[in-house]
Amino acid sequence: MIELYYWPTPNGWKITIALEEMGLPYRINLVNIGAGEQFAPDFLKIAPNNRMPAIIDPDGPDGAPLSIFESGAILQYLARKTGLFCGRTERERVAVDQWLMWQMGGLGPMAGQAHHFLKYAPAMDPPQDLPYAKDRYRREVARLYGVLDRQLAQGAFVAGDAPTIADFAIWPWASLWEGQEQTLEDKPNMARWLDAMAARPAVQRGRAVAAEMRNDPAKDRAAQSVLFRR
Repeated sequence: MIELYYWPTPNGWKITIALEEMGLPYRINLVNIGAGEQFAPDFLKIAPNNRMPAIIDPDGPDGAPLSIFESGAILQYLARKTGLFCGRTERERVAVDQWLMWQMGGLGPMAGQAHHFLKYAPAMDPPQDLPYAKDRYRREVARLYGVLDRQLAQGAFVAGDAPTIADFAIWPWASLWEGQEQTLEDKPNMARWLDAMAARPAVQRGRAVAAEMRNDPAKDRAAQSVLFRR
């Protein structure tokens, strides 16, 4: 059984969705990032960048345990381990990898900054309501969703006609488009894909893991001091 170190955030959802889609058994180890548990010495041995998610696979390469941090690396490992959701040919695998990297290097960081400056920073004490930062990240997320919509005009899913780990990585962030102050009115392909992904039972199960623990840092001063180092 894979040990998953997790909190119900978009990066955490990537891995629960993948595990559910792949049918891999796993055990949840909650890492309360609002309480600072990501800085615990035992967790840092697994995830030295003090970020979740992370996993320990007791049945790693050659049967030896393996710990992995960084959600993209975890997704690639699980796909290789199972032979699922990573493309069937080298051309398909390249397509999957490039859209996974697009999420890791583009959409995830930009959407995260949009959430921060649009929602969390204005609620700080004292408030940090920065119009330039809000506009910058709102616009960049809009640009990225335009890229995504154009790609989805070419196929049912991000990297072709079947779901892959690229979809599992992108959907958790894209599903929060409203909090990023975006619109789907001019993005019909993205809207269609969001609904198709949300209708998948494994996606629903993955998104629901520890959902009751999810809170709003905009309303939690203690969590703000931990998450934003204030």
